[in-house]
Amino acid sequence: MDIFVIQGGKPLEGTVRTAGAKNSVLPILAAALLTEETLSLENVPDLSDVRTMLRILEMLGAEVEHTGPNRLDIRSRPSAQPVAPWELVRKMRASFEVFGPLLGRRGRAEVSYPGGCSIGVRPVDAHIRGFEALGAKIRTQEGYVVAEAPPEGLPGGEAYLATSSGSSVGATRNVMMAAVLARGRSVLTCAACEPEVVDLADCLNAMGAKVHGAGSPTIEIQGVEALHGAKHSVIPDRIEAGTYVVAGAITGGRVRVEGCRPEHLTALLDALYRSGVGIERGRDWIETQPRDIHKERLRPTDITTQPYPGFPTDLQAQWMVLMTLADGVSVITERIFPDRYMHLAELLRLGARIRRQETAAVVEGVASLSGASIMASDLRASAALVLAGLVSKGQTQVHRVYHIDRGYERIEERLENMGGSIRRESVAVEGQSAPG
Repeated sequence: MDIFVIQGGKPLEGTVRTAGAKNSVLPILAAALLTEETLSLENVPDLSDVRTMLRILEMLGAEVEHTGPNRLDIRSRPSAQPVAPWELVRKMRASFEVFGPLLGRRGRAEVSYPGGCSIGVRPVDAHIRGFEALGAKIRTQEGYVVAEAPPEGLPGGEAYLATSSGSSVGATRNVMMAAVLARGRSVLTCAACEPEVVDLADCLNAMGAKVHGAGSPTIEIQGVEALHGAKHSVIPDRIEAGTYVVAGAITGGRVRVEGCRPEHLTALLDALYRSGVGIERGRDWIETQPRDIHKERLRPTDITTQPYPGFPTDLQAQWMVLMTLADGVSVITERIFPDRYMHLAELLRLGARIRRQETAAVVEGVASLSGASIMASDLRASAALVLAGLVSKGQTQVHRVYHIDRGYERIEERLENMGGSIRRESVAVEGQSAPG
């Protein structure tokens, strides 16, 4: 099992380029199941989640060809069985998004209930309601969700996609992919507005779909008879970009994040401004300005996670690390996943002062953190713990870094290139030996 060994206390300095968005590429990969022709993708990040999705697509009959760095061609044969098994779907929640393409193109889908990070209950009820609204018959069977369209295909309909935490991003994408091949018009109300939804819609439209209104709460889709092949470049990952921006801010270094879209990070940039972090930005870059973190402590700044364009839940943990060193008390309120505080206990091990009050965390800033052995619990918590290690005195060991490999492309190499002291090591687990 791999760990990160981090020697803290060094400000980062340098440039990092943003990779393709994990939360865009996974549903776009699934969209390849909607056509027999080739979908050519660029800016595909090299992530374990991407590799998992590709294995699922291959099990469903797709042929995958790596045509260059971060480039893929995918072609889906029509003869494969529309079944996505538990053995692969359990590894990540986004794999459930093959359901919409299978149902839309093949008229039947059988997909295991999904797995993924342990950040609280994340039901697929909104997905199921959406498919039913399009005209599918749904049942559960031995841990699988099974859907069948009428013999003549899905008729289309009006799907309401709200949940108790707001609009469902996954359901919006999944139902949208089912609707593009429906016989009639579909309307998705209370749809998610995230850039990743817009990116998927752009890809679908390049394939011949008729999707209008993506990026707004109402998406209208006129079904078409068939989709064709297309070329599409995945948008930059706003969460990865935001993580590196916070890394620059927390270490007091000059970090320039290139190839990003600053307009996708307005909530984070506003919070950084309010906290006292110096930021410069251009059309496709953001740069943190250097400061002495021991003499120029940041102002405590409250944030509340919200659906886009609000503060992203996927940057909540990283923000908490930044606030552990602010000069005062800040309150972080989690509105999307109320139980997404598994990183809190690990930050306490580093000397942070944080207490949880229901859906909020109250952070009392301290002068410094000190290194320790800590355990990652999910993807974004992993990133936050790495940031904490970069600024802690002494050595920090972050265990279970396989979580971070799901969403960050070679993060240790990129941080090291900016002056961070971080290395990956393989350690033995009980009953095994470390590889030589």
